[in-house]
Amino acid sequence: MTLSDLLQFNPITIQCHDNPDADALGAAFGLYKFFKSKGKRVRMVYSGRFEIQKANLSLMKNKLAIPIEYIPTEGRAKIEGLLITVDCQYGAGNVTRLEADYVAIIDHHQIEITDQPMSRIEPRFDSCATLVWCMLKEEQYPVEDDMVLCTALYYGLYTDTNQLSELSNPLDMDMRDGLEYNKSLISQFRNSNLSLKELEIAGIAMIRYSYNDGYRFAVIKSKPCDPNILGLISDFLLQVDEIDVCLVYNETSDGYKLSVRSCIKEVNANELAAYLTAGIGNGGGHLEKAGGFISKKLYEKVHGATHSEAYFNTAMAAYFEEYPVYHAKDYRYDCTDAVLYVHKQKKYGYVRVKELPGIGRWSIIRTMDGELDIETADDLYFVLDSQGRVEFKTHEQMLAYYQCMDENFATEENMDEKAYRPLMKGKKDGATYMLGDYAKVCIPKKEKQIYVKQLEDGIKIFPVWDEERYQLGMPGDYLAAYRDDTRHTFIIPKELLNENYEIAASLE
Repeated sequence: MTLSDLLQFNPITIQCHDNPDADALGAAFGLYKFFKSKGKRVRMVYSGRFEIQKANLSLMKNKLAIPIEYIPTEGRAKIEGLLITVDCQYGAGNVTRLEADYVAIIDHHQIEITDQPMSRIEPRFDSCATLVWCMLKEEQYPVEDDMVLCTALYYGLYTDTNQLSELSNPLDMDMRDGLEYNKSLISQFRNSNLSLKELEIAGIAMIRYSYNDGYRFAVIKSKPCDPNILGLISDFLLQVDEIDVCLVYNETSDGYKLSVRSCIKEVNANELAAYLTAGIGNGGGHLEKAGGFISKKLYEKVHGATHSEAYFNTAMAAYFEEYPVYHAKDYRYDCTDAVLYVHKQKKYGYVRVKELPGIGRWSIIRTMDGELDIETADDLYFVLDSQGRVEFKTHEQMLAYYQCMDENFATEENMDEKAYRPLMKGKKDGATYMLGDYAKVCIPKKEKQIYVKQLEDGIKIFPVWDEERYQLGMPGDYLAAYRDDTRHTFIIPKELLNENYEIAASLE
């Protein structure tokens, strides 16, 4: 569903969830601006038991002139025309059901409502503001010309990702970098975010923690509060010398909001958040800081009446038990029952990092899998596939396993136009490098064979070329090693084996 599909309706009412937060307000405001520009009769509303009271939200509403109306729970009239629920799903538990002629849904949470044909629900986004930003971009709406709207969208993302510390999707990062917002207003909103009551909530929560001394993690359940409080508690916990990993969460009307932190390289916070929310919500973020949300309806469907504290403590321990850690330089690859494969003879792109003009020593690489800080001083290569996935290779590996050519890679034939285009940003000057613009073609050498066998259990392995970042292998994925040097052990995700490799015997 696109915004153009909804232009057939008039009037249009945009409904935020009850007790709307900054993300709901920002996303709804973006829709309001768009439909207003198309000459529609449009309004923003919310309902529920309480009107907006939080200081930062009142400031946001007043300073940005967001025209949202409160509809009391009693005496509601039927909505004429189209009703769009934003940052929530019509019929879900966190939004008052308003009768309407037609209904559409725009949301970034896990799909709960499946009977509304006019829906755009994309859990991959960290904020609904980003989803709306993408939809506005699809319509060539000039978001960047409206600083008020940019400020609203930015603050929605800012609050829904714990002050941007829990970003996971590259499009959320692109919106963060692309918006020209009012910095002084954001500062005002940020400094009005916490109340004395929430300060008390944080203090009480930290007293009532549970601790696992075997795996050195802590779990805390907080009383209902602003999501940023969860991040504040998490950041404080990591300063305790006995705690390496922590989870802080609270219960909302429709689920559980959580914040995850890690200060050890053996646990990536983004993967732990994804593990805890798998099948019942969505989670992600950075290596050290991440967050997520679990749908109460989906939780109860999967885990029944299990108390949330019991679930999180058990799931955290299970994560450590299910994914033992190995270092490839010390790992002995067992070739028993392994099958020999070779790379398919297809074109990949490669970029030699040190050849990027003006690149500094430290940079950020952003791909469909998220964002990483990298040191560019080493002779590092990136290998790109048609879907925008990126692998790191050393100079030695490129010479041994790929035939490098002078042909440009970024063509319609080689790059899927719908794929996310990976980029690098220099930390020194902020310059952006679209990797596809610099990529040349490389083809895997046909004679380089690899051992492949499917994993029955999970594993984390630090490859020989990167002692700081592990590769995660899940049951069903494949553990591979080059035949001529089994120290080069790595993970092949199950969905990529047949796409990128074929059995060596079939080539003889």
